[in-house]
Amino acid sequence: MAKKELSPNKALGLVFLIFLGAYFIPFDSPRIEEALHEAFLMLSDYARQHVLLCLVPAMFIAGALTIFLNQQAVIRYLGPKAPKVVSYGVASVSGAILAVCSCTVLPLFKGIYKKGAGLGPAISFLYSGPAINILAIVLSYKIFGWQLGLARMIGAIVFAIFIGLLMHFFFRKEDVARLSEERMFKYQALDDEKSLGQMVVYMFSMIGILVFVNWANSKGGGEVWDIIYRSKYWITGVFVIALIYSLIRWFSKDEMKAWLTETRDFSLQIFPHLFFGVLVAGFLLGRPGYDALIPMKWVASLVGGNSVTSNFIASISGAFMYFATLTEVPILQGLIGAGMGKGPALALLLAGPSLSLPSMLVIGKELGIKKTALYVSLVVVLSTIAGLIFGGIVV
Repeated sequence: MAKKELSPNKALGLVFLIFLGAYFIPFDSPRIEEALHEAFLMLSDYARQHVLLCLVPAMFIAGALTIFLNQQAVIRYLGPKAPKVVSYGVASVSGAILAVCSCTVLPLFKGIYKKGAGLGPAISFLYSGPAINILAIVLSYKIFGWQLGLARMIGAIVFAIFIGLLMHFFFRKEDVARLSEERMFKYQALDDEKSLGQMVVYMFSMIGILVFVNWANSKGGGEVWDIIYRSKYWITGVFVIALIYSLIRWFSKDEMKAWLTETRDFSLQIFPHLFFGVLVAGFLLGRPGYDALIPMKWVASLVGGNSVTSNFIASISGAFMYFATLTEVPILQGLIGAGMGKGPALALLLAGPSLSLPSMLVIGKELGIKKTALYVSLVVVLSTIAGLIFGGIVV
């Protein structure tokens, strides 16, 4: 498919926007200087902490999903015509098992969507990965109490399924038509060359690497979790050995070349948008614990009580902020200490981990503005409603 280029008018408009920014932004202002400083520090932190160990393994998994995963099986279990109980159950559970951040889940979402998953199940997977993080829910229970922890768990599971169903409802005709396109089946010839056992070892070895090399320190969240954390590199090494064994024994050079090519293509499609989004998010909101253009105390002052406005601001703020895995917990601790209400706290927990400005840019590139806008709106609106209800029940 030919790559779309900017029209002359759009290119001129982009140049004009850059000119306006260069002309009017007071770069010598201390606040602007600090915001720019935070933007690049956040990009640096992102590159050091999330790219090599999170995104790179996720890219390889996404490339493998596209090249080797049986397409008819994906369509049968995750396609738009698959039984809803099966498709949304598989999507939400598989997303939750990975327990990744809003950016790391993107190449995996893109991989299964490109392979034939329906829009609804793919969105359920996209939401569930960052939102239904078992350790984060346990920490929420431990630090914020059972009420908020339970509400987060129930809300995240319900949202993953409900938002996926709504996306399927609004775009079902387009989704069915998408699967009739010939380009959807260009890798079908590679699908059936491996046995089920071989594919299980191959895929789960990469998933194991992604999950365990990024296993976070629970800091008292549970003895089992801490044991795994202390042993995570040994566990990761076992999965690395399994992956190397499977590649040597079962894959040809042409297959590995196709896999690496697809992984490269995923990286080129996703990394530029993520890096730009991280820069913008850092410029606006800064790193956790640091102020940028929008001071965190401004946000904290607007999310007290349990009004529609406070819950909406918590939801929209969480949606645009970038939360690495588990970082929403200490951020929320600080906001609650500054006077944040319990309803807005839940709203942020339901909207924040599943969305971020960087992830919106990538989703928009894959799904288009209309689908992305609806997905973001559903997350924000439903999080606002959930926070309002929770804040009214829990005093």
